[in-house]
Amino acid sequence: MSEVNIPENLRYTETHEWVKVDGNVAAVGITDFAQQQMTDIVYVELPEVGREISKGDVIATIESVKSAEDVYSPLTGKIVEVNEELSSTPEKINESPYEAWIVKIEISNPDELNSLLDASAYREVVEKESH
Repeated sequence: MSEVNIPENLRYTETHEWVKVDGNVAAVGITDFAQQQMTDIVYVELPEVGREISKGDVIATIESVKSAEDVYSPLTGKIVEVNEELSSTPEKINESPYEAWIVKIEISNPDELNSLLDASAYREVVEKESH
């Protein structure tokens, strides 16, 4: 397996989502590790803008030639934007997983950010799953 990229400036979940917070909005995508596990991504099912979601809800489904995986919301809030570009070019997640965000969530409970993993804690999750 190639080296996994885990940027220090992001937060992570144990289910391999990344979170980038900007004010009260969080961009969410899947990690480099997750896209490597899935291999060639062929389809992303995006949620509706305006949908209220709770932490742990399925917010998207990503299909690859190998499997279909759910993407879970790392935070409670409202979906304020979806990355429409992924409808026609889902492979962008394989090419640059940390730029190809899937949804942006308006955060309604900022305290939940404390439950997200930092880069070193997420690195430990990846290490365990890699062996």
